[in-house]
Amino acid sequence: MPHLTLSDGERLYYEEHGAGKPLLLVSGLGGVASFWKPHVATLAQRYRVVLHDHRGTGASSKPLIDYSVSQMTGDLLQLMDHLEIARADFVGHSTGGAIGQTMALDFPERIDRLVLSATWTAADDYFRRLFDMRSTILSAGGIEAYVRSQAVFMFPPDWIRQRLSAMLQQEEDTIRAFPPAEVMLRRIQAIQKFNRRAELGNITAPCLVIGARDDMITPAYYSEELGRLIPNAQTVILPSGGHFFPVSQAEPFRNHLSCFLASTESAAS
Repeated sequence: MPHLTLSDGERLYYEEHGAGKPLLLVSGLGGVASFWKPHVATLAQRYRVVLHDHRGTGASSKPLIDYSVSQMTGDLLQLMDHLEIARADFVGHSTGGAIGQTMALDFPERIDRLVLSATWTAADDYFRRLFDMRSTILSAGGIEAYVRSQAVFMFPPDWIRQRLSAMLQQEEDTIRAFPPAEVMLRRIQAIQKFNRRAELGNITAPCLVIGARDDMITPAYYSEELGRLIPNAQTVILPSGGHFFPVSQAEPFRNHLSCFLASTESAAS
């Protein structure tokens, strides 16, 4: 398994698939590359797809540090430099979308086209209460309770009902690979502090914002706000799919993504 040794000695797991223009797929709070499994084979037919496990998750190092979205962005920049990627298209889901906002604002020369999926502008009372509750589940109930509670936040009820057996097996895999609870708690604290709302008007990258109407983690009003504040952004709100709509609505999500990338590529040529 390929790993990058970061400047401070920690290790970052990554994958590459396909060839062509670089396309970064950056996952959310769970942080693992496998989130994008439904899309990799198709996208790799046209792009050099790069995925990674965030520091603190998956097969990457899990140090007990003060996590932040800026730190997560810095790790990704080190990966881009390691792979000799000067500039790339960026698809970020949830926390990955916060990383995408940071990259587009602080390092605009590294981003070509930006896709913000199920992400947010800044924590509000709802966001803080939700993640305080999730932190309490993890602190008081432990890792197993935290993992098993996540499906009701992430997926629509019919998705859970139709795929319960597969989900139970996936939960077992997640529990085995889960980081120490304190690492995840610090990652939650990091996203609660994120706020670049006042600067979103400075984003110059062509941008697609995509959300789902029934998303309980990052409600659709966040996506609508991002679409208003980012100049010339395209906004798509799927009628359903929950927070994990790139999984539960994989084909519609990928169709919107592919159409955006193709249309902006044609406009630039």
